[in-house]
Amino acid sequence: MRRMLLTLGLAFAAVGVLAQTQAPAAPAPTTQAETSLGVKSANVFQLAPGADADAKYKDQTNAERGQVQPGNNAPMWRAVGQGVTGYTSLPKSQAPEAGNLIQPFVQYPGSRLASAGESWRQVRNKIIIPYGAALLLIAVGSMALFYVSKGTMELHGQETGRKIERFTPFERSAHWANAIAFVSLAISGIVMAYGKFFLLPIIGSTLFGWLTFALKNIHNFAGPLFAVSLVIVFVTFLKDNLPSKDDLVWIAKGGGLFSGTEVPSHRFNAGEKVVFWGGVLFLGLIVVGSGLVLDMLIPGLIYERGTMQIAAMIHGVAALFMMAMFIGHIYMGTIGMRGAYKAMREGYVDETWAKEHHELWYNDVKSGKIPAQRSVPASSTTATPVKTASV
Repeated sequence: MRRMLLTLGLAFAAVGVLAQTQAPAAPAPTTQAETSLGVKSANVFQLAPGADADAKYKDQTNAERGQVQPGNNAPMWRAVGQGVTGYTSLPKSQAPEAGNLIQPFVQYPGSRLASAGESWRQVRNKIIIPYGAALLLIAVGSMALFYVSKGTMELHGQETGRKIERFTPFERSAHWANAIAFVSLAISGIVMAYGKFFLLPIIGSTLFGWLTFALKNIHNFAGPLFAVSLVIVFVTFLKDNLPSKDDLVWIAKGGGLFSGTEVPSHRFNAGEKVVFWGGVLFLGLIVVGSGLVLDMLIPGLIYERGTMQIAAMIHGVAALFMMAMFIGHIYMGTIGMRGAYKAMREGYVDETWAKEHHELWYNDVKSGKIPAQRSVPASSTTATPVKTASV
């Protein structure tokens, strides 16, 4: 019985195949809806197989192609891929690329020749993200190795109890406003750029989505604060960060970090001046400027996708270098040097600290060239300024 059924099945299948080869299927009838909409129906089995034999096949417009191959919109998509601008009623000032679906081909540094969006993606994912992570890890690892090998820089002499005002309340306020804004931007930027690698697998997509949404808003609001405080910090500390010939001696001796012998310096040593000019001014201007472009806050600038892509690449690279540089600054201002954090928190340092770490500045204070107390103390018990007449 089973063999009989199998034989009958094969026979019916053979008859069906034979019928298809001998008599082509009738074309589907054209409905009234298709006719009213101007859509021409066609049976794919009845199309001329040599439609591309026309010498002008590749030059056909989308309408011409539709006559020989209905539904083939290759000319239209080829034009879209080449960045051809279509019609739009939106004003160019508000939507400069509303008629462009795909950007033209470009080649950003480090990318292949591709559409601008794809080239930007290649630069971000293959260069900025991996090499930026390596830079940050190298900076953190270097500070960790330095701490393990050298430890915290301690005072060699006994504290005298006499204090020198190192930072006024205004200077500390400007510094902490800038520092808090920077840390907020750095943390939010790292999570947005690298969070999917180390946070998303742990906390899940829902919580990670809410977290990145919140951090993105923090990033947007902390940016203007960072920009304003950066200008205030630059103006406030400019005078004491001007280069001098003593900085060359400090650089030549590596600041005494490896020899263990302090190199005399003024209020800020050459290392701090490098952070000021390289990090605060140079990288700061690049980060703030590109950030203003990304936030679309520069008046008169036409915000096209290419402009935003270039600004995003510049912003990411400059921010990563700034973070790497400030990692060293934060290390020296906290666990790297005893008394450095307290100086920025309270504003005062002991005479011994000033003499060991900034001897030239200490000498200027002792000689009366620089006042030991530059602000009005909040109370008489705040600190005892150094006596300029003492030895």
